Formats: sequence, structure tokens, C-alpha cells
Amino acid sequence: MARLRQVSLAEASPEIKELYKQFFGDRDPVKEPGTATGTPGDYWTTFALVPDLLFQARNTLGAMMAPGRKLPAALRELAILRTGIVGDSRFEYSQHLKVARMVGVAEEKLQAIKGWALSDKFSPVERAVMQATDELVGRNLVEDETFAELKRHLPDEQILELFYVIGLWRMHGMIVRALHLEYDNDTTARMKEIPAPPPKK
Repeated sequence: MARLRQVSLAEASPEIKELYKQFFGDRDPVKEPGTATGTPGDYWTTFALVPDLLFQARNTLGAMMAPGRKLPAALRELAILRTGIVGDSRFEYSQHLKVARMVGVAEEKLQAIKGWALSDKFSPVERAVMQATDELVGRNLVEDETFAELKRHLPDEQILELFYVIGLWRMHGMIVRALHLEYDNDTTARMKEIPAPPPKK
């Protein structure tokens, strides 16, 4: 269950109502949640608490997924999927499997992405992108050897976009988890201690 109040259709500004219409049709998304892709949609209704942040989020995420970016869409999606996996965001992982298929990432790669390091399905540039993503999300750094491998395959402009994409989706994944939104609504249960059985008499 979401941790913050959600903005209903009745209290939404005209701009928010227009955005809601794009995702939810004529429904009040608080009373009748659900989007066309099957998500609850409470990311949008929660971010609507601060409208400028909602539109900033929509615009920046949308801009990085727009046609004509320097970073190829398939590499972007592999990075976002690994960001979701390493950052433990089921929402990002689930949503971007769908996007990855839309931009032409082969199903065999999507099936292998959780264990990509042991798979022979990926090209050298795809491996470099996923290695860099894993290091950046998991350790807040990119090893010199990994960076050198990126430089062998990608121009500087694409590397900058890659790191921006990783950071942007990591930030949103953290917020979604912290606020228990979308598919990441039971995150605290993962960190609870499992009691030892009582001693036998």
C-alpha cells in the first residue's frame, strides 16, 4: 500500500487531469486504479502531490526514451533492466521488459538477462553496458577496465547518456520502493528477520 496520500481526479488541477486522461481515461485513478500496461498507476497519483515534480519526471523519462537519442534504444533498455534487477525494483524490471521488446531486444536476451555474465547471447557492447550498469548501481563506480571497454564500443556522447539513464532510473526505482508504489509495495518485508525455531525441549 502506498505510503503517501494520492491525488484524486476531483482535486487534480486541469493539467493533472489531462495527464490522468492519458493514463487512466475518464476514471478516477485513486478510486479505480490501473493502467493499460497493468500497473496500479499510483506512481502518477502520488507524484501529483507536487505537480512540477510530476511533469519534470514525465518529461525527463520521456525525453530519454524519445526517438533520435544518441544511445541506441536497445542498449538503453538493457541498462534499465539491469538497473531494475540490481536495484531490486520489480516495477522497473517488469515495465521495461515490455519496452525492450518494443525496441527489438530479442526474447532470448530478455530470458538471459538476469544471468547475463554467464550467457553467450550478448554482444561485446551489450556486455560492456550491462557490466557498467551493474557496477554503477551496485557499487557507485565503474571500474577502469569496464570504462575502457565501453570506450572501445561507444562514443563519449553515448556513454554520457548511458550513465544519465542509469542514474535517472535508479533514482525513480529508489523513490518507488521507498514509497511502496506500483509493484514495489512490499519492500520492507524483504528485510525482516526470520525467527529461529524455539529450542527443543
